[in-house]
Amino acid sequence: MTTAEELSAFAPLAALDRAHLDTLARAGHDVRYPPGRRLIVEGQRADRCWMICSGRVVLDAAVPGRGDVVVQTLGPGDLLGWSWAVPPYRWHFGAITTEPVQAIEFDSARLSEFADADPRFGHALTLLLFEVLAERLQATRARLLDLYRNPGETCFVAPARLGPYGGQQ
Repeated sequence: MTTAEELSAFAPLAALDRAHLDTLARAGHDVRYPPGRRLIVEGQRADRCWMICSGRVVLDAAVPGRGDVVVQTLGPGDLLGWSWAVPPYRWHFGAITTEPVQAIEFDSARLSEFADADPRFGHALTLLLFEVLAERLQATRARLLDLYRNPGETCFVAPARLGPYGGQQ
């Protein structure tokens, strides 16, 4: 059984108070996965999320003409899965383990019930998910820029701005 003490060790959960950690713990249980296990299939129904305790999971996206492209690698202390909280409740990325993974799996139906029953918990959970979402968007942006960068391009430095008389400003 997952405990509040166990959850308090994870940095993403630091903003949650003890009561919220207790509530979150009631929705979680420990799981283990071998390397190569697909946890998430892009487009399928999203009904859970995980806090990774050990191991690595890669997030991938189906890219026409390229297949599944790795977008980000997650490891200990990372939260996997936010799509369960956003209609139409479908996974936006895929995820597969690259090494043995130990995690805490949270049932999204229970999390939703708890959030409906306690709006303060719901608000704290929403903020936590927004932080994860913002982090993923930034990581995805960086990865896509890297993937689609023209190999012949180099770093561009803008020339100094010239003043009205030709001198630098």
